Amino acid sequence: MKDKVLILNQDFSAIAVCTVQKAFLLVYLDKAEAVSTAEGAFLHSVSCTFPVPSVIRLQHYVRVPYYGIALSRHNVMRRDNYSCQYCGAVRNLTLDHLLPRSRGGATNWQNLITACSRCNARKGNRTPEEAGLKLRSKPGRPSLLSFLQLHLTPQNNDWRVYLGMDN
Repeated sequence: MKDKVLILNQDFSAIAVCTVQKAFLLVYLDKAEAVSTAEGAFLHSVSCTFPVPSVIRLQHYVRVPYYGIALSRHNVMRRDNYSCQYCGAVRNLTLDHLLPRSRGGATNWQNLITACSRCNARKGNRTPEEAGLKLRSKPGRPSLLSFLQLHLTPQNNDWRVYLGMDN
């Protein structure tokens, strides 16, 4: 089971994504309720069959401190949709500092992008403008909702309402 389940706070605001196993446990222990279930998917025990949750809502409101999305290689590539921000390639990906570190560039969401090794080598120790490269999108700090939306697949289309994608 590699499917993911959207966790909603008691006020129906999206707060996280978890595994089916964790979601089922929360529902089974009556700490959450299943708002939506996966069509045609079931969990089986020796004597019972349970529908697989797709969206669950916590029974009690949980105050979740928001520290932002952690800056990591994986999260930068996820933000950039695992494609080079110069040419669109999806293989041999690396991270690139727009303003090189050797020239005082910081390691932050606004200065890091995903680049293929070819474009990264072509850029070298220069800015994209100096190297004649054009960015496909402006880098920035992602929001929690935008990161949760990245987990959206056709199998969990019922999340759209809770992620602010359907009005």
